[in-house]
Order: sequence, then structure tokens, then C-alpha cells
Amino acid sequence: MKNIILKSDDITDFQIEKALEESVSNLNKKIKKVLLLPPDFTRFHSEAGKITQMYYDILNKTCHVDIMPAIGTHMPMTNIEIEKMYGKDIPRERFIIHDWRNDIVKIGEVPSAYVKEVSEGLLDFSIDVEVNHRLISQEYDLIISIGQVVPHEVVGMANYNKNIFVGCGGKHMINSSHFLGAVYGLERIMGKDHSPVRKVYDYAEENFFANVPLMYVLTVISQEQGENQLSGLFIGREREVFEEAVKLSQEKNIVFLKKPLKKVVVYLDPEEFKSTWVGNKAIYRSRMAIEDNGHLIIIAPGVKQFGEDKGIDNLIRKYGYVGRDKILSLTHDNDDLQNNLSAAAHLIHSSSDGRFKITYATDKLSKAEVEGVGFEYMPLEDALNKYDISKFRDGFNVIETGEEIFYISNPALGLWAYEKILAKLMIKDMREQE
Repeated sequence: MKNIILKSDDITDFQIEKALEESVSNLNKKIKKVLLLPPDFTRFHSEAGKITQMYYDILNKTCHVDIMPAIGTHMPMTNIEIEKMYGKDIPRERFIIHDWRNDIVKIGEVPSAYVKEVSEGLLDFSIDVEVNHRLISQEYDLIISIGQVVPHEVVGMANYNKNIFVGCGGKHMINSSHFLGAVYGLERIMGKDHSPVRKVYDYAEENFFANVPLMYVLTVISQEQGENQLSGLFIGREREVFEEAVKLSQEKNIVFLKKPLKKVVVYLDPEEFKSTWVGNKAIYRSRMAIEDNGHLIIIAPGVKQFGEDKGIDNLIRKYGYVGRDKILSLTHDNDDLQNNLSAAAHLIHSSSDGRFKITYATDKLSKAEVEGVGFEYMPLEDALNKYDISKFRDGFNVIETGEEIFYISNPALGLWAYEKILAKLMIKDMREQE
């Protein structure tokens, strides 16, 4: 099929539907079974839910359509989340849960020499390429991977083949690639395409997944004062489709600031963010904008746990968000972290390394629990009284006390950076690697 690219700040539902129809219009009539791989509820604003509904309506007329949300290590979606994201009309039996621990099969191996090369000598282990067995069972005539391209702390820019090898991947690939990104350095990766982690995913796709009947459908979302808009739709199999989406996301989703931020307030929608595993995007996406000795306040009415499953939750409670150097040392000395490298990576990403203060405001975790993992605590009611988010605009605001704060209504939709802080952190990170 030919690539389909739409770029506009006013893409309509009609245009989306026509593009999706075109993407499957020339398919062989023998295609009778299709698998859709959209993101889960943590990417609710990606427009992938709407696109999934549209594809189901288009394809269900002639094909059997299954939907397997690419949840990676996240919790399975609830029926309420499925209905809100994908609509009421798709039968529940069409939805499949991806089990990242048990439903996977190894299809290849990224050699240690390649990992050593792309990590610039920091790591030299091989990485098993694991995916959900349904992706290579040949039972599906077409697999459509749907998702949003946006700056990402692990891979640089989210989606594309990350949706396959992490969203529908297995424990070893998820753990190893996340740790690779953390060790290489978040500041050296975020907002970029050709990161070491992306190179690993590209190697896996080129060497072990090239013959799978796969099509990518990628979105870029822009935001203006809390209102989301589909600004780009990119459909095709070739990498160039992803590269075009990356360029647009870099334009729409990265905010370079003219001064460092002293105090940042981030709101986490309770329907979207239920754990610090997901909610710490508030840290990843703003840390390159916050000045030394600054303060990040995370208002998190829905956060009720740390990990997305009990095992990782226990690891976070055990070790805490204690900084990069400490976590690397703890990982070296403890088998439970060595066997859960994605948890170690998360712990590295989720600390300010002592540069600025991080406060969580929630009423579903206790003060002792929040402080036990290394954050400061603020009662949710106190935070909402002091920071009336209903009156805030995204960006700079002045509260009643006269204090200036910077407000972010959804950290999942962007990356905020002050160039001098970014440069300083990158230099520090590269010196530590020497």
C-alpha cells in the first residue's frame, strides 16, 4: 500500500475515516481476520480509541476483527475503560488481554555486540526479542498497530515498533530495553528518534518481524490550553512514515522555555493516572525545565499505588526513588532488581537526583507511603485549595499569594525543557559514563 499522510491543525473525523478506508481499500480480498493493536487507557488522548472504532466498523463488514490493547506491563483495561475509549458497539469478546509474562514467544535475539555498540559500551548483554504469540501465529491476515508519537523517556519518541516489542512484548525485551535507556541517560534520549533503544527495536523489526503483515497508524496530538487536536495522521509500513510523525511531534509537543521553572504544578487526570509508574510522566517530562532547588507538585487524585502490578509495586516500595547512582548500585547488588530491570529503569527516571523537590498530593496513598518511596507528601485537599487548577491556564500563572507557578494539565502530551538545564544535564550525564 502507499503511505497516507495527513497534516493539519483541523483534521476532521470525516478525513480520518476516509484515510482509514483508503488504507485498507486495496487489500487482498482473501484477508478475513484482522488484529488491531491500539494503546490502552493511559493513552486515552491519542485519538487511537476513535480510530479503533472506525477500523472496526470498516473491517467488520467483511472480516473477523480482534482487538488486543498494547498494554505492555500496565494493568489490563476495565470494561468501563474499554467502553469509554473504544465505544459501546464493539462486542467485549473481541477484546484480548496481552499477558506480558505468559503469552509471549521468543522470535530472535539482539546480539550483545550490537547492544554494546548502540549503548557506546555501557552495556553488553544480548536481548531476547519476544512478542505475543498471536502476532506470529499466522492466524491474522493483517495486523494494524495504532498509537501516538510523542516524546518518551525510554525510547525517545513513543510508538511505531515500540508498540510491538514493548506494548505487545515480553519480560526480557521490556526489562532490558528500558534499562538500556535509563543507563544511557534520559536527557540524551527524550524527543529524539535514533536512540539506542529505538535502534534495538529497529534491529528486531528488520531481522525478525519483516514478514509479518503489519501496518502502522500513527497520530500526533497538539494541545492548546487543555484542548487536544489531531494534527497528524501517518499510515504505512515503512520507517519513513514514523520519521514524518517524529518531525511533526518535535514541532508540536516539545516546549522550549526561555527561563528555568522554579515551581511546577502538574495535574494527573484520575481516570488516566492510577499509579506512579504511569503518573511519573510528570517528572520525566518536566525535569529538564525545573531549576536546581525548584519544586514539582504533582496533584494526583487517582494515584492509588506505585507499580502497575503487585510485584513491581513491592519493588518500588522496597527501594524507593532514591536517585540514579544509588539505584545502579542497588541493581548491581540485588537479584530482584536484576530480574526486573524495567523497575530499576523506572526508579532511575523518577528521581530528581536531588536537584529539586518532588511532592505528591493524593488521598489514596498515605503520607507514610509517599514519603517511604522518597517523595514529599501534601494532602490532596490542601493542594487543590492552594492551587485551584480550574482557574489555571497551561503555562505561567500567578496564584493569590502572588507566587508564579507553571502549570501542566497533562504531562503525557509533551516535553518541557530549558535549553541551559538540558545542556548541563547532558554534559553531566556523559561525564558520568566516561
